[in-house]
Amino acid sequence: MNKRFFQPAGFEVKSRPVWHGVALTAVLASLLITAGCSTRRVSQPAPVDDRTTSRTPALPGAENAGKPGYYTVRPGDTLYRVALESGQNWRDVQAWNNLSNANVLEVGQVLRVQPPVAAAPLTAPTTGGAVGTTTVAPLSSTSVVARPLTPGGSTATAAVPAPAAAAASEPDGADEVSFIWPAQGAVVVNFDETKNKGISISGRVGDPVLAAADGRVVYAGAGLRGYGNLIILKHNNTYLTAYAHNQALLVREDQAVRQGQKIAEMGSSDADRVKLHFEVRRLGKPVDPLKHLPGR
Repeated sequence: MNKRFFQPAGFEVKSRPVWHGVALTAVLASLLITAGCSTRRVSQPAPVDDRTTSRTPALPGAENAGKPGYYTVRPGDTLYRVALESGQNWRDVQAWNNLSNANVLEVGQVLRVQPPVAAAPLTAPTTGGAVGTTTVAPLSSTSVVARPLTPGGSTATAAVPAPAAAAASEPDGADEVSFIWPAQGAVVVNFDETKNKGISISGRVGDPVLAAADGRVVYAGAGLRGYGNLIILKHNNTYLTAYAHNQALLVREDQAVRQGQKIAEMGSSDADRVKLHFEVRRLGKPVDPLKHLPGR
């Protein structure tokens, strides 16, 4: 009796650790498999649709970068400076690019800086002589390109082809201008293509600043850093002149002026001394004014 009674008990005592060990091993294996699955799920994130490129819209006009007649905006540029560097009226540049705010440009933005040529007839040179009989006539046709954005500008359509054809052909000698000295003082700083894009003429505060040739005011203000109170005259499709550091401006934008007319008073705005900084630009590129002014 005692033997039969104690053998099952001994069996239970000896087999219980084995059973529990197997069960524990099974549980641990199950946990490890579950953890492994969880780890694999975490290490394989859900696919992400990378729309970084599509969410960043291309800058306006980017497809025209590097093409003739277009300008890529650089750090520090303003619409006024872009127009000056391109030899254009800033209002025209604003109109050609449908800019609602002339004060907002983005670095890398590409701007049209030549008139649209789609409507310009290539055979126009046969009548070009009649248009160029006076200095002021081409200025009027050039400035009205911007007028479609303003009330009452519907008549500008017929005038657009003339400046577009002239800009495309860039006639040799047809747009040359006879300039006079814009001030009476001595030249204190000469032209340097990289350091000084014009000449500096000395004087006293309030001395008259004269229009060097017939033209139209395409800019009058202080929006170009380094120029102070500035006037820019457009004489034709080829030449601009700039008059900087004035004390007072006596003309307004879009006003026609005559050669020798007083347009400003000399000053020292944004300068280290009283002087007139005078530039001559041919197709937007600064050239030495002394080569275009009469000898003294």
